[in-house]
Amino acid sequence: MNILVLNCGSSSLKFQIIDTDLDLIEKDADHQRAKGIIERIGSQSLVTLQASGKPAQKHAAPLRDHKSALDYVVRWIVSADAQIPGIRSLGDIHAVGHRVVHGAEKFTKSMIITDEVIDGIEDCIDLAPLHNPANLKGIYAARELFGLGVPQVAVFDTSFHSTMPDTSYLYAIPYQLYRRHKLRRYGFHGTSHRYVTYRYRQITGIPREKVHIITLHLGNGCSACAIRDGNSFDTSMGLSPLEGLVMGTRGGDLDPAIIEFLSHKEGMSIPEIDALLNKQSGLLGLSGLTNDMRELLEEEREHNDRRASLAVSIFVQRVKKYLGAYLAEMNGADAIVFTGGIGENSPTIRNRICSDLGWFGITIDETANASLKQGTEGAIHAGDSKVQLYVIPTNEELLIARDTVRCVKDAPRRW
Repeated sequence: MNILVLNCGSSSLKFQIIDTDLDLIEKDADHQRAKGIIERIGSQSLVTLQASGKPAQKHAAPLRDHKSALDYVVRWIVSADAQIPGIRSLGDIHAVGHRVVHGAEKFTKSMIITDEVIDGIEDCIDLAPLHNPANLKGIYAARELFGLGVPQVAVFDTSFHSTMPDTSYLYAIPYQLYRRHKLRRYGFHGTSHRYVTYRYRQITGIPREKVHIITLHLGNGCSACAIRDGNSFDTSMGLSPLEGLVMGTRGGDLDPAIIEFLSHKEGMSIPEIDALLNKQSGLLGLSGLTNDMRELLEEEREHNDRRASLAVSIFVQRVKKYLGAYLAEMNGADAIVFTGGIGENSPTIRNRICSDLGWFGITIDETANASLKQGTEGAIHAGDSKVQLYVIPTNEELLIARDTVRCVKDAPRRW
């Protein structure tokens, strides 16, 4: 089956086409046919399209909304320009899988999209006002373009974390607020944490129920996840993706009293404070320069920039803080897995996070660590390290495609 995987942001559309079915999943032989991204939807959009094994095509196009962006992608997919094996017409796309950020308590697994599921995703908009509306735009556009004859599946970021116990997901606020509004920790990046955990099992041969690890998804968005007995036990993001680690433009953990203070002292409205915490904080806010870790490390190295160094140090310290908390919570872990743009590609950050953790039995092999760059996979722990260290590039799109196949075929999900 050719699965079109869509990940829609407020002004972007990412896609992949993955050839997979139940047999290919069993053999781990799925194949990516094409991928691309359209940015700045609503104006002169930036378009990057690439068929597998061919150079990327980059150009600009005026695309006013997600429907026109998806239409543009589909016309390219079936064009002579793309020449994607196995795809000659729209009928060669057999199903569409969508990343949906928030499923709340309503959706604890991937679902075939029906009118009722769409209503449920809309009900979660209050919990993810920046994400679910964009995800819905992709669903509406695909429905209109492909019609109801092509099945669509929603894969929720939050569903992997639905196994957390109430001691992990409840906030210490009046309990009736949870019962009335479902105010609780939900966690995000679930598909990424799920994938690298699955891949860790493949590498080590450990059965699911024996998986006892901490996964670190470090990119522009960052989250940590404690995985006990193969299930999500605790995670750093909360009701929204704002809580937890320092991120590119999100501040992560802070004293809630700061919100009232800013409102009183700066005359800021709640939407303005929300924008500040989500879009102007984190590495960008601390450094005053950029949210790009590569640029901050370069500024630190070449110019000894104090604020760039400060931003990186606070980023590293927050990760260490969560590692310590999760190691205490789980009474240790067998491995720590790095993933995400920073986790996969920055030996410097991995080394700084793992330094001075000898008391926990964590020792990094600096040579092995330095050799893993640009999305390569491997172990980076020293021979005497009691806790294993791995770098595993994430592949959320693959799991979305696989879940889509399983839902369409009504097959059980083994992982």
